[in-house]
Amino acid sequence: MALQHIVYEEVLVRYTDPNQATHLLRQYRPYLETIPSMRRPTESLITIPLPIAQIQRQNPNQNGQRQQSVTAVQLPCELVFLMCDPEWRVKTDVEILIFIHRPGEHFPDLLNRWRQTQVLLQRGYHWEMPQHHQDIFSEGAERRLPLFVLLDYSSGRMRRGMQAAQLPHVCLHLTQADLEQAKSKATQG
Repeated sequence: MALQHIVYEEVLVRYTDPNQATHLLRQYRPYLETIPSMRRPTESLITIPLPIAQIQRQNPNQNGQRQQSVTAVQLPCELVFLMCDPEWRVKTDVEILIFIHRPGEHFPDLLNRWRQTQVLLQRGYHWEMPQHHQDIFSEGAERRLPLFVLLDYSSGRMRRGMQAAQLPHVCLHLTQADLEQAKSKATQG
């Protein structure tokens, strides 16, 4: 189980890097085509690890009128990829939500994380942007696309469930060298 946690963390760390994120999307071509410029991936794709969204809510006040409030919520996905026009430095209308299969997680639990995210993002929202992207308008998008990342420890049942539900997913297979490097990094802190 400890090795599974190391693998999970390594995948999360790897795909936080926009250059590596494009490598992940190469494995699911329909999403790769949403990147505005493949020649400028670091300017075309913003990654937000363990994302926080500011969710708009409408609450009735004492006068019976609706009062709008905003609540910060950490979403149950690992990463969000925001597509950004590199020339104009504006976010496009595509967001890819990455769900990495967690060690010990069962198919219904993984699927439920996607469903919870769908419910949360039905209202108006905007993203808590990374410090170096604070200047980019972070309003929510119309197209929120999930991508499920299955790992070596993901069961055959998990893979069959993804295929049966016709959910977009990729299966990552880490090499022995990747595993050794991840173990080495984990022991170094």
